[in-house]
Amino acid sequence: MTSNILKENPLNLDYTGLTNWVQAYMNNERSLGHVLEAPSPALLTTIYAQAVVNNDIIASKWVKLACERHLKDLERSKNDPDYPWTFDEEKGWRPIRFIEKKCHPTKGNFDHLVMQPWQHFVVGSMFGWVNKHTGVRRFRESLIFVGRKNGKTELESGLADYMAGFDGENGPNVYFLANSQQQSRLLFEGSRTMIQKSPWLSDRFVPNRSEIRYPKTGGKIMAMSAEKSNKDGENVHFAVFDEIHEYQDYSLINVMKNSRGTRTQPLIVYITTAGYVLDGPLVDMVDQGHDTLSNYENDIDERTFYYLACLDNKEEVNDPTKWVKANPNIGLMQLADMISDFKNDRRVPARFADWLTKRFNIFSEVDELSFITPEILQKNKRHLDLKELLGRECVGGYDLSDTEDFTSACLEFPLDDGGVFILEHSWIPHARYERDKNPERIRKWEHDGDITVIPGDYVDYSYVLDWFKEQAEKYNIVMIRYDPAKAIRLNKELIEAGFETDLVRQGFFTLGGPLQNFKELLLDGKVVFNEQSMFKWYLNNVHLRQDRNDNWLPTKTSQSRKIDGFAAALDAHVSVIDMLVEPTYDGPVSTFISFK
Repeated sequence: MTSNILKENPLNLDYTGLTNWVQAYMNNERSLGHVLEAPSPALLTTIYAQAVVNNDIIASKWVKLACERHLKDLERSKNDPDYPWTFDEEKGWRPIRFIEKKCHPTKGNFDHLVMQPWQHFVVGSMFGWVNKHTGVRRFRESLIFVGRKNGKTELESGLADYMAGFDGENGPNVYFLANSQQQSRLLFEGSRTMIQKSPWLSDRFVPNRSEIRYPKTGGKIMAMSAEKSNKDGENVHFAVFDEIHEYQDYSLINVMKNSRGTRTQPLIVYITTAGYVLDGPLVDMVDQGHDTLSNYENDIDERTFYYLACLDNKEEVNDPTKWVKANPNIGLMQLADMISDFKNDRRVPARFADWLTKRFNIFSEVDELSFITPEILQKNKRHLDLKELLGRECVGGYDLSDTEDFTSACLEFPLDDGGVFILEHSWIPHARYERDKNPERIRKWEHDGDITVIPGDYVDYSYVLDWFKEQAEKYNIVMIRYDPAKAIRLNKELIEAGFETDLVRQGFFTLGGPLQNFKELLLDGKVVFNEQSMFKWYLNNVHLRQDRNDNWLPTKTSQSRKIDGFAAALDAHVSVIDMLVEPTYDGPVSTFISFK
């Protein structure tokens, strides 16, 4: 009976059938040891890794690679005398036993916490891998990427309490960190509640309004947020970042990383779901995790632990047996209610997108008309050596916003396979750079050569002229297309320098076809820009809205999220599309398109 009902898809069952399916599913998971109702008598880190690699436990591609990494590291630690790390099971198990024996749940009707096999793998890995000679922890950072409602708060609180008093550190400073002060306070209050519910902990900790102290070691637990203007972290021993998908920049992260200097084995943990900020720190960290786990032999980031739980593709949302990939704690959830809610919410695009992002950990846009998605970006990761383009025909484009803001220019090259290559550069005045909410990102772009920060209060357009002259020495610029707004002087100087130019009227009649064609090239993976982070930022900032004639109209997502580089590329594409296909335009002229 049990095996038969598990062959059914619970999304197709009525409520009675659904509850029977969930009961059978849970019983099966408990019988296999995937869900624990009592603390394990042994550390399960390696056992979990073996079960995942052997496909006995369903897990995402990236969790499977993390488990393979653990097992390969074990072999290297035994067989390679030069390998610096070893796995100390006692050190890995110590914080797990502490949480299970000393900490009480802050929510629900449970007397004690029972760490599940996946948590044994995560915590055991973070604390168990140490230097062979010194015993110092290997991992200085950890990214735990799991769906909503997977016990993040309890894990954060338990680890904070352990690190403040029982990690063997003198005067440890522990921080709860979030994007908002309200969220960081919620984490702090969760830790305080956990202490108050445990007689053993409450006898040893002194919870105050602004900090929780552990007098025996001089340890302190504090809350801090990205909203706070004075972010002076002091000598961090342990920092736990909650929901970094909300972060626009690295400012608070950098404060914590830079304050670890005098600690022997500090640990920074990021615990989060996916989110909608596609150019923030989380996407960078996930990409770094993918790179590290996919290229084990290269030892890319051997001091960061990655646990990336997510569905492997969107089709898996229709198979609840795969939901455990993003929700390793699913055995402790109200699964029947979860499935019922999903069946209702999937009919509404915005709610369905929220499920994809928050419950299944797939980066997604709520707006159905977002111009770019993470999946589309993944298709456009090709690189070309610029030397291959020397002497090749291309079309220039530029977008002159207010001189006090971003200005962009580009060259677009038609490629032999029907795709295009984008070479883009931007400029910004130093005064505008100093006002930017994310100056660290601009500094990175400047370091990468994507942007020039110009001294003074405005962009002198002679920089754009000089850029085109410099590129003309290497490439055959057959035409430069431009938005006529604010471009009279620069266009005249370009003509005097020998360039052929032509304006681009900013309306659907001129831009509608090129815009749609550019999107189709992206969908086919035929836009090459060497993964330039700034151009990727421009693409992520473009949203589309439709008028009454179903015309696509681009707009930026907010005042601070610019699309100048995309606008320059689109102006160039008006001519490049003629070099790829012969466009035809039908229908009425639509609403004026503004890129400003």
